[in-house]
Amino acid sequence: MPKTFREWNPEQLLLLPPSVDDFLPSCHLVYFVRDLVRESLDLSEIRASYEGDLRGKPPYDPTMMVALLLYAYCRGIYSSRAIERSCVERVDFIALTARQVPDHATIARFRRRHLDALPGLFVQVLTLCREAGLASLGHVALDGTKMKANASKHKAMSYKRMCEEEERLTKEVKELLEKAQETDTCEDDEFGDDRRGDELPAGLADKKKRLETIERAKKAVEDRAREKHRLKEEERRRKMIEEEKDPDAPRRGPKPEHPPGTPKPTDQENFTDPDSRIMKKSKTSEFLQAYNGQAAVDADNQIIVAESLDAVQNDGHVLPAILDQIETNCAGEKPKEFSADAGYASEENLGEFESRGIEGYVAVGRQKHGTSSATREKAPPAGTKARAMWIKLRRAGHRSRYRLRKYVVEPVFGQMKHARGFRQFHLRGQAGAQGEWQLLCITHNLLKLAMKTA
Repeated sequence: MPKTFREWNPEQLLLLPPSVDDFLPSCHLVYFVRDLVRESLDLSEIRASYEGDLRGKPPYDPTMMVALLLYAYCRGIYSSRAIERSCVERVDFIALTARQVPDHATIARFRRRHLDALPGLFVQVLTLCREAGLASLGHVALDGTKMKANASKHKAMSYKRMCEEEERLTKEVKELLEKAQETDTCEDDEFGDDRRGDELPAGLADKKKRLETIERAKKAVEDRAREKHRLKEEERRRKMIEEEKDPDAPRRGPKPEHPPGTPKPTDQENFTDPDSRIMKKSKTSEFLQAYNGQAAVDADNQIIVAESLDAVQNDGHVLPAILDQIETNCAGEKPKEFSADAGYASEENLGEFESRGIEGYVAVGRQKHGTSSATREKAPPAGTKARAMWIKLRRAGHRSRYRLRKYVVEPVFGQMKHARGFRQFHLRGQAGAQGEWQLLCITHNLLKLAMKTA
């Protein structure tokens, strides 16, 4: 007797139309995200932006679009085209959108249009996590990670080269214009004067456009250098006033290598994403065109309680703002303990912990492999806050609460980059990159909340 098999007939019609809730088991993540967005998140700010706009056909429901973006980021799908394909090909996306298929342009426009609403969504999801008991603020760890911008580092140009290119292109444009005038004169003599005489010769249009681009980039670098100098002067005067010294007194110190308020020859501008900067990844010594993302993470369940993103290589300047943001996001509550690596160990930052009543654990030197504390061998100067922190960490050794930092905050970046595959921003400009960073942090917390409620 021949072996029998189960009947397989792809053309078989269903007797009754299926419900999207029949596609997947009820415990699936897509239903968690969909129901949480519909029932627990306040999207009034997003919905209000459509009020009074009667043009065109009705847009997709903002609630569905928010759920679609959040679920896509949870699943490691970030490209608007990939999200559109998923709405056609993947059962979980079909269950979320109820078979609606917004095109990639609509998804991209929606994502960029509502970047300003993302901080509010981050706080709402964080509040849900805290209500579920996932973040007690007993210990919070802070760290930063370099994330590649949507731009190539080879599209950046230093200020020195800008000046050289500007001089070269100005000379070439002048020579081409002189050649054009000479050609027009010869053609007038040979063919008559029926030509206008103002046509651009071949090659001149592209060179003039490149010259204009370089001039704009050069001006941006110069403006940034002047602003940096202004802020440094304001900080110097503030410190002098606090120390009851004359802020107008001349400064002592080595003669600057270049005039204050002017760009250094090595200052760069990227033509693709001018807001991004070339940054060095400390562990690999690799240089990236990147942004620097920061995350403050609660030790209980690795919930992100504050985040920020900028285009500055160093981390230390963000600590006061992060502490402010934690209090704002957590209804005025402060962390009891706070740890951070040596990049945050300035006297001003260490003073922040004292003034706020937070027990700080900040490395004052790189921790060598096999050593018991994150301190350098040579102690900082006596009487400084760094010296007190050095003593505090060395006395505790392996038992120091600083040890929590590595396995509280660093795994979060590993989950974003390795588990969810986010290696590069898709939006350009700091506002776009900041929005994507907030989406990553929101969905990280969402996944933790889903695990808790499963």
